[in-house]
Amino acid sequence: MPTLKERVEKVLEKIRPYIQSDGGDISLVDVHEDTGIVEVSLHGACGTCPSSTATLKGGVERMVRQEIPEIKEVVTV
Repeated sequence: MPTLKERVEKVLEKIRPYIQSDGGDISLVDVHEDTGIVEVSLHGACGTCPSSTATLKGGVERMVRQEIPEIKEVVTV
């Protein structure tokens, strides 16, 4: 059975093409299994975009939590 980190990475792989189409990228930094918090890093256009918070919460976090209910939050570091 895949680890929680592997499961999160699989979801991010589904999301990544959409982020890349806007000139950005996302990478997984860490998954805190005890708290359900996922840390990601946004790169390229997403690193400075004023809409990156909306993308993170409304898109990335929503999709990750939908597929992996034990995840509580996705944050940028």
